[in-house]
Amino acid sequence: MNAPTLPHLLQHFFTDRLLAQLGASPHTVASYRDTFRLLLQYAAERLGRAPSQLRMEDLDVPFLTQFLEHLERDRGNTPRTRNTRLSAVHAFFQYVALNEPTLALNCQRVLAMPTKRYERRPVEFLTEQEMIALVAAPDLGTWIGRRDRALLLLAIQTGLRNTEIRSLRNQDVELRTGAHVRCLGKGRKQRCTPLRPDVVAILKQWVTQQRGAPADPLFPSLSGGKLSADAFQRLVTRHAAHAALTCPSFKTKTVTPHTLRHAAAMALLRRGVDLSVIALWLGHESTESTQVYLHADMELKQRALAHATDSGQSPERFQPPDPLLDFLESL
Repeated sequence: MNAPTLPHLLQHFFTDRLLAQLGASPHTVASYRDTFRLLLQYAAERLGRAPSQLRMEDLDVPFLTQFLEHLERDRGNTPRTRNTRLSAVHAFFQYVALNEPTLALNCQRVLAMPTKRYERRPVEFLTEQEMIALVAAPDLGTWIGRRDRALLLLAIQTGLRNTEIRSLRNQDVELRTGAHVRCLGKGRKQRCTPLRPDVVAILKQWVTQQRGAPADPLFPSLSGGKLSADAFQRLVTRHAAHAALTCPSFKTKTVTPHTLRHAAAMALLRRGVDLSVIALWLGHESTESTQVYLHADMELKQRALAHATDSGQSPERFQPPDPLLDFLESL
């Protein structure tokens, strides 16, 4: 019996594993698709064979290492993007290892390929003054201005991701007692986020003006359809530039839809909300992803420093109670 070919395994990985078994989001499927499109194109050029004629044996560790180096060197990808591509490759080889034991050895070698470390920059977020200036920037005399004010206010308060907020429908917002917004988050997880009274008031005005069907987009484009990611980015950039007229600190910042998500997280952290609650609020898998906000705000560090008072006593040096520990201490 012939072993399954690379095209066979790759097609079943997408149809059986990602879509049928895991129910992966369109964003995840698109990211994995782009990774393998780049990989197959690179392999076809280097090996002189059509993608459908490639073999699993062609995708060994040395070749995949060259592909990742090509992404950084020739395509100008960052280490973070490189790691995203490697994550897609790992997911495929995990599937192959489970379904084709004869290929397990090569799969183990590929799965052992490490991600590349990179410098993590502090997250860009907005201060209270900047958030107020940004929400006040849209022209409320126009339909677009009223839509943008409601959208920006909701984004800053809830911290929803770009895709999540653009996918909201009228039926996803509850504006009566226990006001909240529901969204289908990353990993296809349903999440509910409570709304402040001021946000509820603005959204009520917007929904009343819209009078759309329950399944219609909450923040539609001019044509009535769902806002695109580029359109969301453009409106945030436009209003940030206008807000810079009254809040000069915007001139030194690059504001994106994700900056609004960071602003929501930092606002919660500054009010003393526990990190685990912020992780649930943002839809993070664990608090590890939320740790970056602890390092971003100098005011939090200064408040912590204020609690550290000098006792006037010199700290005692640690004395190992055991010869083995003494050896380790000497290293």
